[in-house]
Amino acid sequence: MTERQQKLLSAIVEQYAEVASPVGSSLLAKAFNVSSATVRADMAELERQGYIAQPHTSAGRVPTDKGYRLYVNSLANGEQPSLSEGRGEKALSARVQHAGTPERMIRNSVDTLVELTHNLGLATIGNQLYMSGLSNLFGQPEFIQGGQVQQVARLLDNLEPWLREAAPNEPLSVYIGQENPIGRTAGCTLIISRFRSPFSDSSYIGILGPTRQSYRDVMALVARAGRELEEVLYA
Repeated sequence: MTERQQKLLSAIVEQYAEVASPVGSSLLAKAFNVSSATVRADMAELERQGYIAQPHTSAGRVPTDKGYRLYVNSLANGEQPSLSEGRGEKALSARVQHAGTPERMIRNSVDTLVELTHNLGLATIGNQLYMSGLSNLFGQPEFIQGGQVQQVARLLDNLEPWLREAAPNEPLSVYIGQENPIGRTAGCTLIISRFRSPFSDSSYIGILGPTRQSYRDVMALVARAGRELEEVLYA
């Protein structure tokens, strides 16, 4: 993959996250200051390699799970520019530090993630899974089909026992689409941060949403929530 193709893939991921509709070559040509023919050739190669796909009813392209994974890996490897601390991170800090009890701190953090990401927020509190923002999740355009909603509901039903059994050990874990060990066909992304709490050495906080995500922003917020909780709970 050329450097321009990688940048093109990043642009498609970020644009699709923002507008929720397939991204066309003319828009990208203006952004990259090249001809539409050049962009179409690069998009054809990205599609051939399985990083983007063309929906039946559109001339534009959308990222595949494979494309999202390459993009997320580039974020993790520092190949994408990071954002400085913004209002979201500051809001998380304030909601955690002024919460009082450990349980309230965790609940406030989840509620703040819901407000900031417009996804479903979740966290383990002891042996229970606290969730907030279900209407956000099912309000996404990806989940207007009844069958898709059933797949998401099945994922949610099995999420707490899976977290307890699998106990992901990374500070930040991202499961995209079919990478999810449960609900592989739900079209969801799970982003979770592990942190130590009075309830468990392996507590989790994160979001569940469609694969169409502003990954850079959401990953930074979820990671910040985990760090902030661990620092405050063990201060």
